[in-house]
Amino acid sequence: QVEVVESGGGLVEPGGSLRLSCAATDRYFSAYNMGWFRQAPGKEREFVAGITWAGDTTYYADAVKDRFTISRDNAENTMYLQMDGLKPEDTAVYYCNAGGVYTNTYSYPRADSWGQGTQVTVSS
Repeated sequence: QVEVVESGGGLVEPGGSLRLSCAATDRYFSAYNMGWFRQAPGKEREFVAGITWAGDTTYYADAVKDRFTISRDNAENTMYLQMDGLKPEDTAVYYCNAGGVYTNTYSYPRADSWGQGTQVTVSS
């Protein structure tokens, strides 16, 4: 099991920004690919962004490309999601996941690596 803890969500107006964090205590964090997902009310959980273990390759869903930026700090065992130009349709609970495969064409999240999520609400 890879334990992760998401934080940084909140209420923001359309066009605003938020930065989400995902912290992990696993000592192998730097060896894991990492990903962000989100789930809006009444919808299935969907892939948002992914980053390779070295941080040299990133992937984004079309809906967030050019607005969101995924990054990681392996020294701090933390991954980030910078969200700019937020839209009401970005409203969801955001989850991070570690140790799976996360690309914009397919993703295989690790079943034992979901955190509690962090709520993002975009509304005026």
